[in-house]
Amino acid sequence: MKKEVIAQRDPKSPISEIFRTLRTNIQFMNTSKGLKTLLVTSTMPEEGKSWVTANLAVTFAQAGKRVVLIDADMRKGRQHAVFEVNKKPGLSNYLSNIDEFGRDKEVNIVNYIKETEVDNLFLIPAGDVPPNPSELLVSEKMLNMIEELKEVFDLIIFDATPSLLVTDAIILSRFVDSTIIVAEHKVTKTENLRKIKTDIENVGGKVAGIIVNKEKINSKKYNGQYYYYGEKTTKNQNKQRGSSLKKIFAEDIKALKQSSKQEKINEVENLKKEVIEKSENTEEKVISSKTNEVIAEINKYLENEKAKLNENKGNDGQN
Repeated sequence: MKKEVIAQRDPKSPISEIFRTLRTNIQFMNTSKGLKTLLVTSTMPEEGKSWVTANLAVTFAQAGKRVVLIDADMRKGRQHAVFEVNKKPGLSNYLSNIDEFGRDKEVNIVNYIKETEVDNLFLIPAGDVPPNPSELLVSEKMLNMIEELKEVFDLIIFDATPSLLVTDAIILSRFVDSTIIVAEHKVTKTENLRKIKTDIENVGGKVAGIIVNKEKINSKKYNGQYYYYGEKTTKNQNKQRGSSLKKIFAEDIKALKQSSKQEKINEVENLKKEVIEKSENTEEKVISSKTNEVIAEINKYLENEKAKLNENKGNDGQN
């Protein structure tokens, strides 16, 4: 399973917590009739739709739900790569009755369900690229498949196509309880979101909300982490995390220059405690060597300020 499944690889991370919050919000929005089917789409490719879908599916499974994730992007599906299972046979093979070798073969949907490393989470990959994916999605076999899966699973999640390129997701939204649109921060156009929402509602679908992806998290709280793809543990990034820690406190130290000497010293002492607490936080995992550098800088600053303060007191005594 790829590292991008952050909800499974690092369940204590702030990003995983965001997905758990998202899971709760989705559940509350569908309390009237219960949520059995959920579709995730986007406006264009590369907005992080499949990443969001995979991590959302993991969090539902972690909550004890029996979940099946269906890769409904039969053109360029990638959930098989995320969870490292075979791409075919998959959804297209089942709906077309053609196996991965091109032979006519009608098989029960159970034979296309693949286990993942995550407890309670199963995957139906996209399968071979068919010539008519939109037609397959509106077939009676598709509707029957959804009803069959509802009998076995608590939740069915569809990773659909980007809706501005093809109509697959719009078509499929008619058959699910809720649809979520993934947007890229400062990239996705508002008019495109409005168009997709209108198109879904025009066919009888229901939009639960929009997820804004790839937005940088507040640096003071999460130390430069991102919603998209989480963190890597390379040496360069470890170095960056130490650097970001310096940047966090640089502004605070600068702000203290307006206060009196003694107030300034007291504030910086508190700042030092905060650095140490951050270094011991198991979720943020600030590299100790970098933390020591920051503390050394603060100590040096404190020594200089205390020396100046004592010097001023001595001068006042002489006067």
